Amino acid sequence: LWLACLGLTLAWDASGADIRVMAWLGDAQGFALVDHWWLSTVGHDGAKRLAVVTYLGLIWMAFRPMGFWRQMPRLQRIEIVVGITLSLLVVTAIKRVSMTSCPWELEAFGGVATYVSHWAWGVTDGGSGHCFPGGHASSALAFLALSLPWLASTQPHERRTGQKLLVVILVLGLVLGAIQTLRGAHYPSHTAWTALICAATTWANHVFWTWWDMRRQRPSKC
Repeated sequence: LWLACLGLTLAWDASGADIRVMAWLGDAQGFALVDHWWLSTVGHDGAKRLAVVTYLGLIWMAFRPMGFWRQMPRLQRIEIVVGITLSLLVVTAIKRVSMTSCPWELEAFGGVATYVSHWAWGVTDGGSGHCFPGGHASSALAFLALSLPWLASTQPHERRTGQKLLVVILVLGLVLGAIQTLRGAHYPSHTAWTALICAATTWANHVFWTWWDMRRQRPSKC
């Protein structure tokens, strides 16, 4: 599934659909929805604060579990927190080195930058850069790590729980990404790449903690 999504995202990039979508949403005067209250105050600022509160709550539950969290092994609780943290860090690190500017900085939308593909590493577009991939979408998509321990479970009811979590997280990530696209802050592909990056990071993190757990349980030969 990840490889299929990667192929679709690469095809989207190659088609140049990003700039066409933004042209539908904005013009030389900018983007009409850039300061829309529901999008900017609720969908952006409010969602970001909620994500921070949820993240801090999961850190607390990892070490001071309550309710059903007590049924989850401590190692899996730590895996979830580490996976979310790594996803956020990886997205942030890529944004730091990316020279791609946001759509609302393009000349076509009243800014000063020229369109340059986010794959043209080292090529500046005349804007402030640091826009790729979508940081706001990662406020939800980083939580993919929350679903994986359940998805990888051998118990059918736990896998169903993981599937439900996965769907909710993906939908929230798409909504947050769409909010930023409507405001002119990100191309649609930025959300897709954020999802791919967070999924890959989450999976690598899960593989590591699964290996660590097996190593920890392995009988000593001494």
